[in-house]
Amino acid sequence: MKSIDLEAQGLRELNITLQAQSEKIEDDSWEIINPKGSHALAVGLNAPIEVAINGSTGYYTAGMNQQATVHVKGSAGPGVAENMMSGKVLIDGDASQYAGATGQGGLLVIKGNASSRCGISMKGINIVVGGSIGHMAAFMGQSGNLVVCGDAGDALGDSCYEARFFVRGSVKSLGADCEKKEMRPEHLEILKELLDEAGMDAKPEEFTRYGSARNLYNFDVDNAGAY
Repeated sequence: MKSIDLEAQGLRELNITLQAQSEKIEDDSWEIINPKGSHALAVGLNAPIEVAINGSTGYYTAGMNQQATVHVKGSAGPGVAENMMSGKVLIDGDASQYAGATGQGGLLVIKGNASSRCGISMKGINIVVGGSIGHMAAFMGQSGNLVVCGDAGDALGDSCYEARFFVRGSVKSLGADCEKKEMRPEHLEILKELLDEAGMDAKPEEFTRYGSARNLYNFDVDNAGAY
């Protein structure tokens, strides 16, 4: 494992070094020490490398990630794994607002809780949260899966399309055009795979599925009050 001291090397050089692995992999295992809540750590990676960050981070950690596995051994600030394409991002602690926003692929695992707007405008990403999530989660979620082992706040799945939401605990309220759905065998299988990959000790049968009622796909004056 190659170690980088952020305090000594600086953020720009750190990201340049990690991003350069997409052209030639110098080492497939990296460790970042002294992150001290810095923003935009390990962004824009596009190589099958592993990056461990020893501490908590600020805004936009592992944004635009492709192929890499980024492990934050602490908590993460707003926008972690934003616009993630592939790979895996693991947060040992909690995540702030809009975790996994606009993510198009890959797996984001948050072992603790996630704040508001988790998975907003998700477009194919899979997100597994070990704790609870805040309000407006997966607003305008288009595709992918959001798994919550705890509770969900207000307006879950507001104006969603075909994203799937699995919640083990209670849901404070559902957003516009989001409804409770039947849990079929194929959904139990999807959920089992995600829980196993995320290392979560929960049974798929304990979850409830939610998704789009498909009433707001096209404008209808009779539904105007729901927009």
